[in-house]
Order: sequence, then C-alpha cells, then structure tokens
Amino acid sequence: MRIAIIDLGTNTFHLLIAEKEGKQFEILYKTNVPVKLGEGRINDNLIIPEAFERGISCLENFSRTISEFRVDEVRATATSAVRSAKNGNEFVDVVKARAGITIETITGDEEAKLIYQGVKLSGAVTELSLIMDIGGGSVEFILCDTERLIWKKSYNIGAARLMQQFFKSDPLADEEKNAILFHVQNQLTDLFDICEKYKPKILIGSAGAFETFAALITRKNNQKADIATMKTLALNFDDYIETAIKILNSTHQERTEMQDIIPLRVDMIVIAALITNYILGRTKINHLKLSTYDLKMGVLASMI
Repeated sequence: MRIAIIDLGTNTFHLLIAEKEGKQFEILYKTNVPVKLGEGRINDNLIIPEAFERGISCLENFSRTISEFRVDEVRATATSAVRSAKNGNEFVDVVKARAGITIETITGDEEAKLIYQGVKLSGAVTELSLIMDIGGGSVEFILCDTERLIWKKSYNIGAARLMQQFFKSDPLADEEKNAILFHVQNQLTDLFDICEKYKPKILIGSAGAFETFAALITRKNNQKADIATMKTLALNFDDYIETAIKILNSTHQERTEMQDIIPLRVDMIVIAALITNYILGRTKINHLKLSTYDLKMGVLASMI
C-alpha cells in the first residue's frame, strides 16, 4: 500500500510518500517547501493573502506528485498556523476545492503525540528523555522513556511568533533576548515542574533547528556526516554551546554566509538557540541528541 503524508507546518510544508507492507515501510519520495504560512501576522492569528496563495500553490503541486506516484491513501495534518488562524478553516476549504486534499487540523496535544511517535521510531529514545520540537508557531515538549509517554504539551512560543514579536535589532539585542526569555519563562512553568519531578538527563531535538545545529557542529569538527540520511545523532554539549553562542552573537549577514543555515532559518535559528539554551540551563540537562524523525514520521508510524 502506498501512502502520502503532508505536514503543513507554520514555516514549511512537507510531503513524504512511502510504500508500506505490514509493519515495514520504504520511503519513495520526500520534499519540503518553505511556504512561510505564518509570515507577517501570525500573532494576529491571520494567514496573510500572499502566504495563503503560496500554501495553496504548494499543495496543488503536492497533489500532482501524489497522483504521479499513484498513492492509495493521503493524510494531511495542519498545525499551529492553521489551527490558530481566523481564516484557517477557509484555507482548509480552498485546499480541498483546488488541490483535492483533505486537511486535518490537529490540536497541540495531538501534535506532541505524533512527534513522540516519530522520534521513538528513529530509535533516539534510549532512556528518560525530554523531546523538544521547535516549530514556527509552537514548541512541543514530551517527557518519555523507552516504554511510555509520560507527559506532553504544546506551547505557542514558536520561532516565527517570537521573531515577529521581539526580533527588532541586528544582532539580537540583550533587551530583546531578556524579553523573549521572560515571555518563555512565564509560559513554561508546568514544564519545569515536571522536569524537576522526573529529572530527565537528555534533550532530544526533533529535526528542524536541531538539524541545523548538528550540521554546523559537524562542519566545525570537520566530520563527514550526512544529516539527511541518518535517523539520530548524539551532539557534544560543549560543541553545541559554542555553536549556539556564535549564532546568538552573529548578524543576519554573518548567518546568511554560514553554509549550513537554510534561508528560511537564518533569523529563526537565533530564537531556537536562545530557547534551547534556556531549557538546558533550567533543566540542568547536558546531553543532547538529534532525531531527524519528527511529526510526519510520527504520522507514518501511526499508519503502520
């Protein structure tokens, strides 16, 4: 059976096509497009016309690819940007009319559960862990071990939201960093309570910004690692901190010239580094791991 999974993220739309037989699967095709659905007015809970049209156009292209691969089943999930937008339902309706794709707008809780299933499928969870997924609209945290999901929650502190609200100078000014951290701190009280109780020792970053951190670290160390082909990778804590500090102190132009930062992430990686540093400090975690499997792989896991 051939299945297609579409993940409509706030920044990026992903398409994955896989052949499944029983509990086995083979990925036949995958791509992602920087649609930037949350551009401009995500904090006003609105998809602006330009982003609206980019999203529709992308999904029309995805629909053609799905037809070419003769897919049997399609599952499309929309997350923070669509679920919080006043015109999110309108976007879903227009996609159905123009691209023939039925979108399921999932809750933050459902999103966190699917991220957990994806990360678990990668084999990254080998002990009591805190999973972190930094999206454009929201950030999900999942506390888990090899046997069970213990706790999960989605917070509306995604990189695009924080960037639009606080990121005004180049490089990011100390006052802006402090304002972001004050905002984040007030949001994450229950996360720190649960971490104080269970004391996870490892932070697993789910794809996205963590793939960028991993690529920057491997290049710094002259390692030959193809992030795109691996499921999981341990990251040296000191290397991460050095890389994060470099990102936080850099200008937009300097980040543009860093080979491993894609254009979409040039500014948002600053927010990601700031939040990650804060989480590591508050939870006293000093072991990091990347899982390249994320929500879309969680959807695949749920289908097999």
